[in-house]
Amino acid sequence: MSEHKPIRVLVAGLGNMGRSHALAYHNDPGFEIVGLVNRSVPKLDPALAGYEIHPDFLDALAELKPDLCSICTYSDSHADYAVAAFEAGCHVFVEKPLATTVADAERVVAAAKAAGKKLVIGYILRHHPSWIRLIEEARKLGPPYVFRMNLNQQSSGPTWDVHKALMNTTPPIVDCGVHYVDVMCQITDAKPVEVRGMGLRLSDEIAPDMYNYGHLQVIFDDRSVGWYEAGWGPMISETAFFVKDVMSPRGSVSIVMDPNAKSDDIDTHTKTSVIRLHSAETGPDGKFIRPDEDMRMAGEPGHQELCDLEQAYMLRAIRENIDLTRHMDDAVQSLRICLAADESARTGKPVHL
Repeated sequence: MSEHKPIRVLVAGLGNMGRSHALAYHNDPGFEIVGLVNRSVPKLDPALAGYEIHPDFLDALAELKPDLCSICTYSDSHADYAVAAFEAGCHVFVEKPLATTVADAERVVAAAKAAGKKLVIGYILRHHPSWIRLIEEARKLGPPYVFRMNLNQQSSGPTWDVHKALMNTTPPIVDCGVHYVDVMCQITDAKPVEVRGMGLRLSDEIAPDMYNYGHLQVIFDDRSVGWYEAGWGPMISETAFFVKDVMSPRGSVSIVMDPNAKSDDIDTHTKTSVIRLHSAETGPDGKFIRPDEDMRMAGEPGHQELCDLEQAYMLRAIRENIDLTRHMDDAVQSLRICLAADESARTGKPVHL
């Protein structure tokens, strides 16, 4: 690797994800952090204390001339920052969701193609060995599928503050939904045709036109159907907060959660504990031929290790010139479905894609 010069990276946004990605760059000799961007000076891991924090992204981009911009700001700035980075000749890593509108997401993808630069979107589950296995096992079952997925988070104190800040721009079914809708789209190659969404505002602490609980339903053209549910806040129930389940005529594959897990623990959101395979096949007596198979997922990566894997992929994408067309198309597609769900929640009508 020594013949490669490190990729010079500018990290914008030092919230939870931005700090984790900055640590990933700091610890990977393939990268060199040239600066951090944040409006205020946050409390950082001691490893990051030596880097200069710039208040303005566009000024830092012009001054530092990085090779890569890592955009981990609130989602309403993603598209403009990404396009500016491409126009300055940079590669881009951008946290999900890629943008707050489909048109903006398509504008970012077009800018990446025009610049001939790499765009990687922060779909962290794509780098998780257990989720890769879940998708593989589900695809073996074959369509049509039923997808049942949720991630509810009972949050209080600083975590609720983070959720309220996120909801200034994005409802939970879009912010988290893109991950799980992306999983659905990786399992079925079918096209989404109709989306329905509903939401409810369960707190006076958020904007009158925002909702902190919602769910969506999506119908695909191979008859597959899916739902996703997300709620944030101090009133959210911990009961069945984590459901990741795929069914097909041939059986089902599910993530079975540790019964003691808590929804406000960030590692819970990615750790899978056990993947359970169930076969629908029965014998002449009508009883199941084989017992369910539990695959224990030992030594799983935690949140920081997943961010490290994600940035290792970013480095490979640049150095090995990986074709990211499908990656970019998938990101636009999952966002399109989640934004259609938000539109349906607000209008009360299904959206035909």
